Amino acid sequence: MSAPRNVLAVIPPHIGGRAAGAGLAALFPAGTRVTVVESADEDPAALRSAHALVTALAPVTAGHLAAAVDLELVQCASHGFDYVDLAAARERGVRVCTIASSGAEGQNVAEQTFALMLALAKRLIPAHTALVEADWAQPRLQGSLTELSCKTLGIVGLGHIGQQVARRAVAFDMTVVYAGRHRVPAETEERLGGARRLPLDELLRVSDYVTLHTPLTDETRHLLDARRLGLLKPTAFVVNTARGALIDQDALADALQQGALAGAGLDVFDPEPPTSQLRLLKAPNVVLTPHTAGVTRETLVRIALAAVRNVSEFLTGGEPRDLVG
Repeated sequence: MSAPRNVLAVIPPHIGGRAAGAGLAALFPAGTRVTVVESADEDPAALRSAHALVTALAPVTAGHLAAAVDLELVQCASHGFDYVDLAAARERGVRVCTIASSGAEGQNVAEQTFALMLALAKRLIPAHTALVEADWAQPRLQGSLTELSCKTLGIVGLGHIGQQVARRAVAFDMTVVYAGRHRVPAETEERLGGARRLPLDELLRVSDYVTLHTPLTDETRHLLDARRLGLLKPTAFVVNTARGALIDQDALADALQQGALAGAGLDVFDPEPPTSQLRLLKAPNVVLTPHTAGVTRETLVRIALAAVRNVSEFLTGGEPRDLVG
């Protein structure tokens, strides 16, 4: 009888902690020993003996990788992987993978993106707040209300999630342009309403809405900096449901304070949770949500199933999906 394979599941409290981890552990097949912790430092013995580590946005540092002497695989329970030290993983020969091709998060991230866009276009937050305060704000708001129809949506990163967003944009009669390292196949562009690939700077100049769906790497950190934010129309909106550090948050706050942008919808921040010093918390014309784009009941089930399937197949000799680094 073969020895059990050890899995360490690192589920921080703000993702659900031990309760969520227990549900994930129950999905693994018999013969897998799963230890649930809320940080990778919590149980040194379990870290040392782990063959696979599942992380739900919890940092996996060079120190963790050095301590995990039996580790073969780090499974990110997300599309992103910026919280794993890839260089240290490569040096150790540890594979790192995501759930990107599973589509687990795509539908809800796309829905959240449109929720933020619609909230900005229709000024839902100030309209609600005014009514609660017995202020009939229609005369004041009507000049700033706008539509999605016939507007240009610039999608930065037309991968699995970006394409889900583009599909919905077509239903809203929007024109889709996108930026990315590679052009998608012509048939995909056609299916997405004739989407056109543009250089990022040109995309920013022509778009009425810009939404980010690209991984956070050294190359994409502060992808939207002060210079690039300055390329946007003053009537444009920025939406970010990917990673907070894709945008220079101070530069975005400056642009909003100066009226250089119409508004911003943000589901992600740097760091998370944000501190009270984050200027965007008090910036005008923002809609902010606490990284909820990937945490509906349905999405969490799909994420857990995708992560467990990938790890289980790897531990039984299969090739893991969605390798990064």
